[in-house]
Amino acid sequence: MHTLAHLGDAAPGAWILFFPLIWAAVVLGGITLLRRTAWRGHGPSGRPAPADHPSPLTVLGRRFASGEIDEEEYWRRLSVLEEQFGRAGGAGGR
Repeated sequence: MHTLAHLGDAAPGAWILFFPLIWAAVVLGGITLLRRTAWRGHGPSGRPAPADHPSPLTVLGRRFASGEIDEEEYWRRLSVLEEQFGRAGGAGGR
């Protein structure tokens, strides 16, 4: 231990103890960078997170649930969306 702290006669000195800390910071920084870039857009389960723009069927369902449109208009708009986008999820309708 005396040789690590001794700065004379070309001994490495106490600064050599910082190398493991520097490497740990590099590794942790790399992991953090990968998590923020390569895995962006994925939730904790690994599946893609929901998009910023919900699907038209989701918007229609929310409008019906909030009372903006009545049941008749909901079914009419749903049939138009199903013609355009196809059956979403195969859930049974009316």
